[in-house]
Amino acid sequence: MAAARDRDPAARGVSSFEILIGWAGVQALLAHRLAHALREAGVPVAPGAIAYMARAVTGVEIHPAAKIGRELFIDHGSGVVIGETAEIGRRVTLYQGVTLGGTGFQPGKRHPTLGDNVTVGSGAKLLGPIAVGDGAKIGANTVVVEDVPPSSTVVGNPGHLVKVEGRRPEGPDADWIHLPDPIAEAIKTLSERIAKLEQRLAELDGGEGAVGNGEELRPRTGRSSAGG
Repeated sequence: MAAARDRDPAARGVSSFEILIGWAGVQALLAHRLAHALREAGVPVAPGAIAYMARAVTGVEIHPAAKIGRELFIDHGSGVVIGETAEIGRRVTLYQGVTLGGTGFQPGKRHPTLGDNVTVGSGAKLLGPIAVGDGAKIGANTVVVEDVPPSSTVVGNPGHLVKVEGRRPEGPDADWIHLPDPIAEAIKTLSERIAKLEQRLAELDGGEGAVGNGEELRPRTGRSSAGG
């Protein structure tokens, strides 16, 4: 609740009871603390049941085995997914729709590790056993499948570094404003292909029209229609 007050302006001046009953991220984290402790103690069934009920109530899915440091704040919460082998440091902030997920079914470590003071924007997807350094910031809707250096900012799909230690990196990837849009490029390619196909069909239609009017192209026999 202290983390909520510190990082959510809407929570300042609000009673602890109101935060407890109204902040889904706080509820989900409290449920996870209990589920994780029971799992560590070897208690069967109960950890999964608590995680299931917490997801149903809050819209936040946290696997009981996930390791989460102190002062995590999940803002809004809806749609957040934290996988089994995910590890989260201290004072991390996650916004709605964030996924800390895997990229396959292989055993072992398959989910991200976040350092301290990391901020992950709404809708971002961090996939695989990647490491996100202390103080890093992940932009909204960013897809990250590679390690992120400390004190850096990553945006885009796929994720591109736009700041490292407060400075913009050099190279073409630094131009995050004009990052390629894969969906727009696919639509453009399809539009160009359709245009070529329409042009080809028009040419074929023109050829068939010439054959269809063959009477006008055949040489006349010299007999007029009136002469029978």
